[in-house]
Amino acid sequence: MAIEKEEYYTSERELPDFRELLDSYLRYWPMFLISIVIALVVGLLYLRFTIPTYAASTSVIIENEKSKGPSGDASAFADLGLLKGLSTSSIENELGLLRSKRLMVNAVKALQLQVLYYDQEGFPRREVYKQSPYLLRIMRMDEKVLEKAVQGESNFFSLQKMDSSRVEITLFDEKKLVGELGDVIQLDFVDFVIEANEDFVPEPDKPVGVDIKFVSVESLASRHIANLGVELVDENSTLIRVNIVDEVRERAEDILNQLIFEYNQEAIEDKNLIARNSAFFIDERLSIINSELDSVESGKEEFKTSNRLTDIDAESSLIIQNASEYEKQQQEVSTQLELTNAMIEHLRTNDFNLLPTNLGIDESGTNALIDEFNSTLLERNRLLNGATEKNPLVVRLTDQVQQIKSNIRASLERRRINLRIAGDNLSRQAGILGSQISEVPSQERQFRGIERQQNIKEALYLFLLQKREENSLALAVTAPKAKLVDAAHANVVPISPNNKIVIAVSLLLGLFIPFLSINIKRLLDNKIRTREEIRRAAAMQIPLVAEIPHITAGESLVVGANERSLIAESFNILSANLNYIIGGQATAGKGKCIYVTSSTQGEGKTFTVVNLAMTLAQTGKSVVVIGADLRNPQLQRYEGGGLSAKGLSTYLAGSDSAIDDFIEDSKLHENLKLFPSGPVPPNPVQLLQNEKLGYMFKELKNSFDYVIVDTAPSMILADTFLISEYADLTLYLIRAGHTKKKVMEFILDINAHGKLKNMGFLLNDVKMSDSNYGYQYGYV
Repeated sequence: MAIEKEEYYTSERELPDFRELLDSYLRYWPMFLISIVIALVVGLLYLRFTIPTYAASTSVIIENEKSKGPSGDASAFADLGLLKGLSTSSIENELGLLRSKRLMVNAVKALQLQVLYYDQEGFPRREVYKQSPYLLRIMRMDEKVLEKAVQGESNFFSLQKMDSSRVEITLFDEKKLVGELGDVIQLDFVDFVIEANEDFVPEPDKPVGVDIKFVSVESLASRHIANLGVELVDENSTLIRVNIVDEVRERAEDILNQLIFEYNQEAIEDKNLIARNSAFFIDERLSIINSELDSVESGKEEFKTSNRLTDIDAESSLIIQNASEYEKQQQEVSTQLELTNAMIEHLRTNDFNLLPTNLGIDESGTNALIDEFNSTLLERNRLLNGATEKNPLVVRLTDQVQQIKSNIRASLERRRINLRIAGDNLSRQAGILGSQISEVPSQERQFRGIERQQNIKEALYLFLLQKREENSLALAVTAPKAKLVDAAHANVVPISPNNKIVIAVSLLLGLFIPFLSINIKRLLDNKIRTREEIRRAAAMQIPLVAEIPHITAGESLVVGANERSLIAESFNILSANLNYIIGGQATAGKGKCIYVTSSTQGEGKTFTVVNLAMTLAQTGKSVVVIGADLRNPQLQRYEGGGLSAKGLSTYLAGSDSAIDDFIEDSKLHENLKLFPSGPVPPNPVQLLQNEKLGYMFKELKNSFDYVIVDTAPSMILADTFLISEYADLTLYLIRAGHTKKKVMEFILDINAHGKLKNMGFLLNDVKMSDSNYGYQYGYV
């Protein structure tokens, strides 16, 4: 049998049919085509109107000044520490400094990027940057007033060339001004000078002009920082790669170059800060020593004059020669003690100021502590530029500064004690020698005391003069901290938008959007629409007999004679399949009884009954249609009349009339008879349990080739189950797009319990868009 073969073939297909799956989407090819076209158009519009962005990068090496020793001419300044600039505790601090907003603000101001130049033609308008016919030189800018202008959208104007020396300025409120090149133009928030761009090459037949917009330095710096990337190339090196993304290639390169310049300038300032503080300390001490030296020399002059002394050394050279060594040592001790006292006094009067380095203190431990104090204090001051004193890093560095300062003070105090002890020892030794020169006139002893003080002051004075010159030279010797490896360079090809990626994404979206909408629709759809859904749900327990296509507006609801429409062919297939199913099951010489039922009303039972009956009648078979839906009879709608006064309800109610008295001729076909429902009874369940019903079916099957019964809905009424024993075949109607999928559980349950005999599915109202097979017969 044809149905059995199809059933066997379907049950063998356990794996999904790829072709069938593909066909389920190919039905929607117009949707896919439209979606792809729309997506491509949107992608092309995006490429057309999106301003491209370019990436620029540069590489620098951060000099490690702690490990770098002096070389060449710079070795002469090694003892002064003048080449020890700012040294960070880690390379991450340098990365953070390069990302800082402060450096970017300085770079924006230096390049005057807060002035944006736009081409007056085209959409969207693009920045022309250095290709502008006119450039502005900012003289004054009030950020607060500019912010109000930005909020009021009054921060822009246009320039238009009038002649070689004049331009017309059109403000945002259409007010026009005339400005001379080189004159200062004053607005509420900015004063500027308009200058001609010598590198600008005008295009033929194009007016020379430019639109100008002012933006806040802070907001512009924030935008550039968001597009800035700073990364360490290798963990074991100090090579840093800096990159930025911008809409203008030349501006991206300029920003990177200026950013590195600002970084080096700040590093140089840090290096010179120690030297400037040392110079201040040296000048202060020179002033004091110079005054003391003048006083000693004046006293010496007065002593010689009053005592008429000329060459005292010749008289006491022998004794002095023996004592000279001790005097030399006393000078050194006195010098060191003077420097130590000066440093202690400086520590007492200054809390967070840099200390002078390498002033001649010959204790390496103290010099190392001073260098550490200066480095830590500089790092703390540097962090305070972008943080408060409550910042954990600042607090930690402040504690370190205080601790180091205490260590320096303790070290100097210890050194002063040691120097005093050494001085006392030398004085005692000098006293021993003094007894040897007791015969030297008192003038000699006094003169030597004065001369000793003079020599100490002169030595200290000359030493400070030398340090001042060396410090001046150090201020002039500056080397950049960031050594440039590769100059800033921007790629010619923009990184965004990528034409190939945009087109590819557009194609994918054009395919994905309809695919997603179709699957979402299927996921949310709880209705049965195709034969495959019935087969999967029924698991081949109930065969699918046929499919009835959807009737479009204007088509006849009843199959006519010799009609070759789509609906007529579907009912021909149904009648042919019925012969395979019940052809050998009915008793020889008797008609076949076919029930047509459904789950609920409105699924097309009466429509199916009438058209199936018409199709069988047109083949010459005698057919009678019984209206067994006593609660909601519908057969009369197809006959063009009202409810019959007699019918199945009156027959079962106890009428003694013969069955033939209740059968009527149909207006649709001469071979078709009707056994109408009759008046709606108050007790349809009791009537359908009447024994006369079995007799009626027996007589009708003997008189007609086919008995087709229009039954009540099975899911909401028990009527069909009461008369199911008389059926040879039960066609269970499922309306595509109307019957819910959960109904299949009810149908399988009644089939498993045998409540309806010989069930077969009939799928009604199938739309061509939902059918995998279609109904393109070619001869309709």
